[in-house]
Amino acid sequence: MIESRAFERLQPLGRALMLPIAVLPVAALLLRLGQPDLLAIPFVAAAGQAIFDNLGLLFAAGVAVGLARENHGAASLAGIVCYLVATEGAKPLLAIPPGTANVADPAYRDLALAAWKAKEIAKLAVPAGILSGVIAGALYNRFHAIQLPASLGFFGGRRFVPIVSGVAGVALALGFGAGFPMFEALVDGLSRWVVAAGPLGLFFYGLANRLLLITGLHHIINNLAWFLLGDYHGATGDLKRFFAGDPTAGAFMAGFFPVMMFGLPAACFAMYRAALPERRQGVAGLYLSLALTAFLTGVTEPIEFTFIFLAPLLFAVHAVLTGVAMVLMNALGVKLGFGFSAGLLDYVLNFGLATRPLLLLPVGLAYAGTYYAAFRWAIRQFDLKTPGREAVAATNADEASAAPEGRPGRFVAALGGAANIAELDACTTRLRLVLRDAGQVDVQDLASLGARGTLNLGRGHVQVVVGPEADQLAAAMRRLTGTEMPPSPAWLEAPVPDRCPSPAQDAEDIESLLQALGAASPDELLARGRRLVLHGVSAGARDVLASAPGVRATSEGSGYLHLVLNRGAGPVLEAWQRHRR
Repeated sequence: MIESRAFERLQPLGRALMLPIAVLPVAALLLRLGQPDLLAIPFVAAAGQAIFDNLGLLFAAGVAVGLARENHGAASLAGIVCYLVATEGAKPLLAIPPGTANVADPAYRDLALAAWKAKEIAKLAVPAGILSGVIAGALYNRFHAIQLPASLGFFGGRRFVPIVSGVAGVALALGFGAGFPMFEALVDGLSRWVVAAGPLGLFFYGLANRLLLITGLHHIINNLAWFLLGDYHGATGDLKRFFAGDPTAGAFMAGFFPVMMFGLPAACFAMYRAALPERRQGVAGLYLSLALTAFLTGVTEPIEFTFIFLAPLLFAVHAVLTGVAMVLMNALGVKLGFGFSAGLLDYVLNFGLATRPLLLLPVGLAYAGTYYAAFRWAIRQFDLKTPGREAVAATNADEASAAPEGRPGRFVAALGGAANIAELDACTTRLRLVLRDAGQVDVQDLASLGARGTLNLGRGHVQVVVGPEADQLAAAMRRLTGTEMPPSPAWLEAPVPDRCPSPAQDAEDIESLLQALGAASPDELLARGRRLVLHGVSAGARDVLASAPGVRATSEGSGYLHLVLNRGAGPVLEAWQRHRR
């Protein structure tokens, strides 16, 4: 139980971290294209460097909005306020070592001290940004609807959140300023431990990175390695140091290239070759797209979830081989880096910054052979039902075509219908859901729709791996169901009295509302969160709908009537669709 709750608390943070991390590819692209060895355009390089220099600010804004209810922009502003107050407020509190600015001229001395403080605080940038984002997200969820006395009413609601976040930033500034020596010692000790651990540290990092993929928590350890470990002229973390020109950086990224560019595409070829002869043509496009995605961009989750549950032992071998690749590439003196992931695009773009990059080719070919042999043997030895080897399930074409808006509607149906979906969000390649009854999920139907894997994490938490289209698919499903994005994890929510009607009362309200809708006969009916949107309703019918049970408020605009309900509008829409059939 404790482990489950800890997982639930960390998982939303892992999801929120992906928003600022998604900015890194454009930063790396601009920085590299502007370098003298490529296009030699200084202002382009400066534009890319600006993103790396302000990563803390981006993490503060991105994490805050990722954790806030409705992903509201006020939380992002609050995160920025908290971060700026914390980092700038900490600078005067830093203890200045003797001899830092031995300059007679006071003006030059002040400039030297300011530069030293900025450089030192920059070491805190990413952790300070993440912490500021978490605090701002929590404060938004707690105070976004606060009501102040009439004389202070202007500062109530969402406007209150940046204010209280600034106060929290003052507390952080005290902690950062007074505790900076301890933080510096901690990071230095961690960096020294990693260096002292040598191959063992790299191996366990690669191993843990893949094993944590199942939960989505690998982003957290990636942030430690890529943005915190080591220091090169003020740039901290393996990724930032690599792009700053540190010749020793890249050890925590190079090992991914043989696996993602060569190993897993070879695994796709092995699964294709193992498919039943009569089905190879049908799955060829699937495996080709998965392999090309991994080879070009380094996005590998769709491949990994193809076999992660079919052959857990094979996935364990994959995790071990990732750790071995980390050790092997480092032993060969290969240092590679990426702005997004370990694919061909990043390899070519950052070739000029890399150390001994051509050695990737023989190592990659060896990994391709190893993965192909391992997968080919395991699939045949244990008769694994990888795509192309399973029995062909009969599909009901009429039912599929009747599903609203095609594929997104079929996903909703396979997850138990709109009424079963409490929360819906997406993260890189997977749908993240909270279901009222996880037992209603049709795993086979999801697989027939192209889902590469389904994870039931307990307590209604379900993840469906669909590939890079996850965001677009989630948006389409939310339009169909009216499902809101997850407001926040429970640990960020303030205790709120339960004012929702009982299930029995809720059912009565839906039935009464359906009768009113039947009398109104709208031309169009949509669900948007708690809003039911109607078009083509007469003025008389609008009055009846406004007074229907379960309707809290109404608004009109552009010929549409908006009904604000006590609960999500998705179940009402689904009941209306059943009623009309």
